[in-house]
Amino acid sequence: MSTQPSTDRPDVPSATSDGFVRGLSQFIGGPLGSHATRPDARPGRFWTAPRFVLALTCLILALSWVQKSPCVTGEWQNNVQYTRFCYTDVLALYYAEGLNEGQVPYVDHEVEYPVVTGYFMGALGLPVHWYGTTKNTGINQGTWFYNLNALILSLLAVATAAVILALRRRRPWDAAIFALSPILLVTATVNWDFLAIGFAAIGLYLWVRRQPAWAGIFLGLGAAAKLWPLFILGPLLVLALRSGRFRPFLSATLGTVITWAVVNFPVYYWHHEAWLRFFRLNSTRPVDWGTLWYIGRYLDGKWKSGSAGDQGPFQWLADHIPTLNTLTYTLFGLACVFVVALGLLAPKPPRLAQMAFLVVAFFLIFSKVWSQQYVLWLLPLIVLARPKWGAVIAWTVAEIGYFTAFYAELIGAGGKAVIPEGTFVLASTLRLVTVAVLCGLVIREIWRPELDVVRQSYDDADPDAGMLSGPDTPWVQRLRWSLGYGRPTLGDVALPPEPPAVIKV
Repeated sequence: MSTQPSTDRPDVPSATSDGFVRGLSQFIGGPLGSHATRPDARPGRFWTAPRFVLALTCLILALSWVQKSPCVTGEWQNNVQYTRFCYTDVLALYYAEGLNEGQVPYVDHEVEYPVVTGYFMGALGLPVHWYGTTKNTGINQGTWFYNLNALILSLLAVATAAVILALRRRRPWDAAIFALSPILLVTATVNWDFLAIGFAAIGLYLWVRRQPAWAGIFLGLGAAAKLWPLFILGPLLVLALRSGRFRPFLSATLGTVITWAVVNFPVYYWHHEAWLRFFRLNSTRPVDWGTLWYIGRYLDGKWKSGSAGDQGPFQWLADHIPTLNTLTYTLFGLACVFVVALGLLAPKPPRLAQMAFLVVAFFLIFSKVWSQQYVLWLLPLIVLARPKWGAVIAWTVAEIGYFTAFYAELIGAGGKAVIPEGTFVLASTLRLVTVAVLCGLVIREIWRPELDVVRQSYDDADPDAGMLSGPDTPWVQRLRWSLGYGRPTLGDVALPPEPPAVIKV
């Protein structure tokens, strides 16, 4: 009988490659030994690693509901929604979008969100309004609406954790990075972002299960809730180029595009002006708090203070939104070209999650709008792309620092300054820098795949590639060689043995 451990044996962070967790384990006796009996591996034990992670996810989401509870009555006096850090668009927009008056999204009111989000708002808000008005129950409609939304969004968050566990069966504790994140605690129900996240996660799972058409359907639903799941098609294209298999990619792409078109069509056709509301709003929105352009505008003001002359470049862009739009799209496009080039020239095909994280992160870095809840887009992707606790914790600290500074800035917008503007800009800069550092670390592991801990657990393969896993096509190898990457050198080639010497007599 072989004494080698099973390749499907789940990794334990303290016993494998996570230096941060391995260091912390010294406080409890050090890393788990290679021959130790793992508590979650005992036959018949209920609390396995996946169940424990799912339970932690439910606990954090329950605490998130408690954290938002001071705001759920809608009685926002004396800036309680900011001083208690409990503001949520879900409750605010129940009234702002006319749901409390029974207005149908897009029909009676031009909703500022993509259609799946608007459908969802109406599907929950209109029954709450009907029940609260026709039954004379005296319920607080806003509270009921928020609680129903929080329940369903939390279920989608649990589904996202379950997908991470399913995609990383050999690394179940990676999902604990998602489950225990303070980011999840404070932003899970700020907006409806878990609609897109949940659909996109299910789409990734179906892709790995080699069902590209169904994967495209769920990616299309996610893109109809928030546009960012469309970005996942780019990394799939890179994998298709490297593998030479385009049919799965085309199936997923067609599924995404057709689904997005089908769910958009009713509003597009019958309420076209309402459908355009989302796109027009994003084209005319000014520079948002905490973005790269906001930081630059602040620095412009500091450099120009006390001196005469023209305004700085960032301030000029803030005053010329169409030009800023073109610049942000151009920078994001160039970043996507970089990801494609990196994906084609890397020594091995990059993992799908690595490229997806880079594309979404670059979109946020260069965007003129970076709402507080957008951080949720990155959370499951970084867990799949680079599940190392140390760097993720540093990024999380920066995000929570920005979260608190942002609420102080909201209070200050009402005329009561809480922190200096420079402090908020510093918090914004730290958030931006930590996301950029995560991008740099992911890029390094794409270029040096031997550093990738996920590859180490999956026999140097991408567990998310689905039907696009496998060796490179010859043209990719030739492309890399033509640019000086990966061409065999004399030291890499085994020379034939020399013939024996002939001795003449």
